[in-house]
Order: sequence, then structure tokens, then C-alpha cells
Amino acid sequence: MAAQEGGEEAPPMAPDAPEQQDEQEDRGGELLYCGTTSWDTVGRKQADSGSLPAPTRLSPLKGVQIAFVASGSDSLVREEKLEIYVLFYRYKVVKAGSGRQHTVVITDDGNSFAFGFNKHGQLGSGHVKDEVEKLPLKCLVSEATHVSCGADFTVWLSSVEGTSILTAGLPQYGQLGHGTDNEYNMKEGSVKLAYEAQSKPRPVAAFSEKMVTKVACGHNHTVASDSNGFVYTWGYGGYGRLGHKEQKDEWTPRLVEVFQRQNVLPPTAVVAAGAAFSACTAGGGQLYMWGRVKATGDNWMYPKPLTDLNGWTIRSMDSGNTISMVAAETSCISWGTAFSGELGYGPSGPKSSANPKKIDSLEGMHVISVACGLAHSMMIVSRSKDGAERLEEVSFLDCWDHRF
Repeated sequence: MAAQEGGEEAPPMAPDAPEQQDEQEDRGGELLYCGTTSWDTVGRKQADSGSLPAPTRLSPLKGVQIAFVASGSDSLVREEKLEIYVLFYRYKVVKAGSGRQHTVVITDDGNSFAFGFNKHGQLGSGHVKDEVEKLPLKCLVSEATHVSCGADFTVWLSSVEGTSILTAGLPQYGQLGHGTDNEYNMKEGSVKLAYEAQSKPRPVAAFSEKMVTKVACGHNHTVASDSNGFVYTWGYGGYGRLGHKEQKDEWTPRLVEVFQRQNVLPPTAVVAAGAAFSACTAGGGQLYMWGRVKATGDNWMYPKPLTDLNGWTIRSMDSGNTISMVAAETSCISWGTAFSGELGYGPSGPKSSANPKKIDSLEGMHVISVACGLAHSMMIVSRSKDGAERLEEVSFLDCWDHRF
């Protein structure tokens, strides 16, 4: 990548013309991983000696076609792997989402199952339990088509008319969209506030006459778009992550004014959310972001185009606590503040990048989708595209065999 005057890297150049949509994309590809492998050191000051700074193949998954990937603050694979394997064996899982310590999946028959912590009712099973649910529980959602998880809440999309979006879990900042944070005082005679867990998925009333088609969750906020291409946000408003030019919490979905009239989202738009920011692609291949977009500088209080990625056709985007990653054209691009090599730049590459930068080892490959979690990132790479043979040069991660 060429350098601009002053020593700053130039933004990645978009191809002259976008590539054609891959009709075989739903067949999946190979899963690659970068970031930490030493979870005990995450968040500590010492260096992460077990990190993988470049996208790496996982030998236990060699030859397995992965159709989708999701990642949160917790790992999907737990000690109770036998029961999870049984679930995956009996059903074809087509979508998944992960929160701080819970995972929710959707099967091809429209059912949804969840496992992990359920203190706030985030598993959507109709009850609360202040410990790990080891067995996958069936969620009380019909005809589920998509799922996204915040830190301690879950949002489902459904094909049932009038209930296109349902939410359950922690309502503290209004992120469930039901018009309340369900706050109450736990103790008479003193102030000890708590928030009533919402364990039964409930339709968001504001969308009773609209069809929500895309949704993404940050830690405590939600971003969604409807079939008309309008964008709505609600939940925690800090750092301007809701895009309303203020930091007020919103307990019901509020229309983001920028995306109206001639600037509504196209059907192929991508919607994403990080810990403290939001993003979406609008017409003309423009990526908009708002909130705490960068570690330094002013917060973006309303959606602004990220000019570094002008002209790119983005097919997938995800964000973690402090990084973002996109799959676009025949490139995979990442940026942000990393701690364990999760940006994928390799052992000789920069540790962090304030501006979008291509992952060189994936250049020329067709990255189907990306996912970012705590101190790690994952990508699905199609083996049918030019440049896939380069994956043979990436070391297998044999030391992880015991984890699967």
C-alpha cells in the first residue's frame, strides 16, 4: 500500500468495477482465525504470547465447508460440547449469534435454540436462571429467520406477519425497544435499583406494520432497517452510537434521519454494530459510521461516510470492541485498536491501524463473511476463487485440536 505525504498510509483502492455476486456463496468455505488463543491473558497488560497475528487455518476443520460464522465475547464451543454436537447433528443450523456469554442459533425449519448464561432471560426460553444453561433450550420464537445478540440481550427476526422483530433479555437502556427499561427498586427503605429480566421474546410494537429485514446489536444498543430501506436505532445513546446528534437513550426505535428520501438502504445493504458505534452501507457503495468510531478524536454524533472505503462493494461487516472488518470485492479490510493480532496483518504488520487497511495474506481471495469477537476475528474464505491456493501456505493450528 502506498504512503501519503506525512507518512500516513493511503486508503485501500477500490477495484474499477465490482465483481459479480457469487451464486455459490451459500455453499460456504474454509474458516480462518486470527487473534488470541490464550483467553486467560485477554485484557491483561502483558503481551499475548499465544496470539495468531495472521489469518490461520484450523486443522480440525480442514475440508469442512462453513456457511456462516458468528462471534461474541464468549466462545461458542463449551465443555458441554456433546449436547451441542447432538443439536447440530439433528438440525441444520443456518444462522447464529453470540453475546457476552450466550449463543443463539436458528435452524432451517425456523426454530431457534440457545445456551449459555440466562440471568436476564437473554436465551428467550421464557424463564430466568442465574447460571449457565448447559443444554440448548428452545426459544419461544416462531419462523425465525435471523438472530443478533447484544451483551445480555437477543433480537430475532421472524417471517410471521406483524412480529418481524422480537427481543428478550436485559432492558436496562431500552435496547429491547419496548418503551421501558423495566427499572424497579429491589429493597424498601433504600435505593437499590435493578432491571426486570425479559425472558419471553416480545414483538417490538413500533414495527407491527413494518417488515424489519436487517438487524445488528452492539453491547447495549440495536440497529435495524426495514423493507423500505429506513434505518432505526434504540438503546444506550452514549458516544452518539444511535446517530441522532445527541447521547440520549432511546427506549423505542427512532428513525435515523440521514437515511431517507434519496438515501435509503438498498436490499443488499449491510448493517453492523460495535460496542459503541454503528454502521451501514447505503446507495453508491458508501459505508456510513457513527458513534465512537475511532479511539481518539471526536465522536461521530450522526452518520458520516467513511471516505477510505468509497466505491467498495461490501458483502459482510462485523465489529468487536475496538476493531472493524469488512469483506469487499477480492479483499478483506480491517482497522482499529488491536491487542492480540485480531486485525490479521501478520507478525511483521502493524499492531493497530486508525484507517482501513487490507489484510495482505487474503488479497485476491473471495472472503464470504467475517466475524469479530473479544480479541479475535474469523473469516470464511471460498476455495473456488482465485488466490485460494495461497491458503496452503498458512500454518495449521494443531495446538487447538483439544478445543474441538
